[in-house]
Amino acid sequence: MMSDTLSPKAAKLHNRTLITTYLYEHKEATKQVLERELGISLPTITQNLRNLEAEHIIELGELQDSTGGRKAQSYRFAAKHRVAIGVALRSNSVCLCAVDLYGDTVQERTHAMSYTNTPMYYQRVGTLINEFAATVAKGGSTVLGVAFSVQGIVSADGTSITFGTLMHNTGLTLETISQSVHYPCIMIHDSDASAMAELWFDPTIRDAVCVYLERRPGGAVIVNGKLYQGPNQCNGAIEHMVLVPNGRQCYCGQRGCMDTYCSLETLPEEGESVPGFFSVLEQGEPHHRERMHTWMEFIAQTIVNARSVIAGDVVIGGEAAQYLDDSDIAALKSRVQQLTPFSTDTFSLHKSRCADTNSIVGAALRYIEAYVDSICTDAE
Repeated sequence: MMSDTLSPKAAKLHNRTLITTYLYEHKEATKQVLERELGISLPTITQNLRNLEAEHIIELGELQDSTGGRKAQSYRFAAKHRVAIGVALRSNSVCLCAVDLYGDTVQERTHAMSYTNTPMYYQRVGTLINEFAATVAKGGSTVLGVAFSVQGIVSADGTSITFGTLMHNTGLTLETISQSVHYPCIMIHDSDASAMAELWFDPTIRDAVCVYLERRPGGAVIVNGKLYQGPNQCNGAIEHMVLVPNGRQCYCGQRGCMDTYCSLETLPEEGESVPGFFSVLEQGEPHHRERMHTWMEFIAQTIVNARSVIAGDVVIGGEAAQYLDDSDIAALKSRVQQLTPFSTDTFSLHKSRCADTNSIVGAALRYIEAYVDSICTDAE
């Protein structure tokens, strides 16, 4: 809708939104560029820039090279004027990550601390989060909220963990986990959070199965460019897909789950670390190559099974992704094609484009996405 067909109030908001969105998407521009690209008068642009700067949404950028007259002042989007904090509570550590409005990491911190499902533990976590947020705020950022990336299925209303067998915290509520935190809080399943990060950093993804090869594997489903969690928030839980009937015992109570065959912990020999396994593998040790081959076979079968339901692309992430090179990924795709009973030529299988902290960043992006939408839409 053209701004001249709107009411004065709506037109004012529309112009502000256009300018904010342009600066967010292009990061920096001069008044002259905004005038040319948006078709808004220079006085209107000047007033909006003044207001946005006063609200710390934008800031002065670099002076542009002159073509004969005065150097033009540029304005840039202030990506750090709002941040969100992602938190992962792991068995032996608490990981914190502050993310700006572009999804870039501002600060991160890891504290060694054993997980216990007790009030004292959550109080200590709250103190760590509040101290971390205070440090971030010293840089001029306002914290939007805190998002917990949890190793468990979260209820549809986001208020409790409905399946937390791994961490022994089924029934844990958001109220309990955030009891000492001074900011708004949410929680999200770690695999779903990772998939949100995939979509943020690669918006070209349309339909895909995400396979996260961690020590405790997981998965997520993307449909039509959006995370698809389902009514029970457990879509993509491929870790509990049975690969071998009556096979190895899984922590969920079943036997033969994908987790028991595709976990990184199944690769090393007794007394060997995961990095140590891959170091020996690089040297071509036959037994390690055999174990790796078997592991990849189980992953290929997992992907084939998942794609029989969602025949989309495949994203391979998690800790294992750092050890898989292009030839490994190509071999995995080839094996998937061989195992699939129908043509599968038109799909991609690639490694995650996100960093090791993608689940923490993805959780924080829930707040970032909502805030960016609020300043880049005309809704009042």
